[in-house]
Amino acid sequence: MKNDDIIKHEGIITSITEGKPMVKILSKSACAECHAKGACGMSDLQEKIIEVENTRNLELHEGQKVNVTMLTSMGIKAVIAGYLIPFLILMAVLFTVLGLTKKEGLAALLGLAAMIPYYIILSKLKPGLKKKFYFELEPFDE
Repeated sequence: MKNDDIIKHEGIITSITEGKPMVKILSKSACAECHAKGACGMSDLQEKIIEVENTRNLELHEGQKVNVTMLTSMGIKAVIAGYLIPFLILMAVLFTVLGLTKKEGLAALLGLAAMIPYYIILSKLKPGLKKKFYFELEPFDE
């Protein structure tokens, strides 16, 4: 597997419960890397805590730096499930209702309401999705 096929983030283990480490990663947008981020206020750094599989049976402890990896293909599928499909549903409902009723407010409300069943279904599928979309740990390399 090439390095281009892997998404890698530096993280710190915050806790370990039942052998599953919780890792805090710092998610950065392109703005976070920009030299002018202080001038425009668009630094866009987010801390996220994720549960990670210790498939390599690494010796781990709280506060330890690690690399969290995920296959790029999994990341793309996650973006499709989390952003693209809901967007397409929203737009389909919005334009269908708008075309049938010519009421923008109703179209907007029904478009947003259509997101509720989608995300309920997604939450019900969470255990299966956790098996498909997973992160792995690697030793930290500076």
